[in-house]
Amino acid sequence: MSDQHAWIKEFPAAVTVCDGDGIILELNDKAARTFESDGGYGLIGLNMLECHPQAARTKTEALLAAKEKNVYTIEKKGVKKLIFQSPWYKDGLYAGFVELSLEIPFEMEHFIRG
Repeated sequence: MSDQHAWIKEFPAAVTVCDGDGIILELNDKAARTFESDGGYGLIGLNMLECHPQAARTKTEALLAAKEKNVYTIEKKGVKKLIFQSPWYKDGLYAGFVELSLEIPFEMEHFIRG
C-alpha cells in the first residue's frame, strides 16, 4: 500500500479489494481482523469466492460479471453493519470490486436535505 493510501490501513471500516476474477488484492487492518479465522492478511492472493457459501458465491459471481454495486445491512453477533460492494476502475477500465463493511447503530438519524 502506497504512502498516499496509508490512511486506509487503520480506517475503522473493513475494506477488501479484489480484482475482476475475485482475487483479493488488499485488505486493511479491520478487514484482516474480521476475516482472521479465515486467514486474515493471508487471504491476499486467494480467490474470495472460495470464502463464501454456495448461495453467496453465486450472487457474488453474478455481481462480478454484471459489474453492479450491491448495498445492504446485516446483523451478526449483535453488531449491525452496512455492506457496500462496488466495482472499481483503473484508467476507466473495470478492475474489480471493493467491499466496505461499516459498523452502524441499530437506531440512527436520517436526514433529508434539499
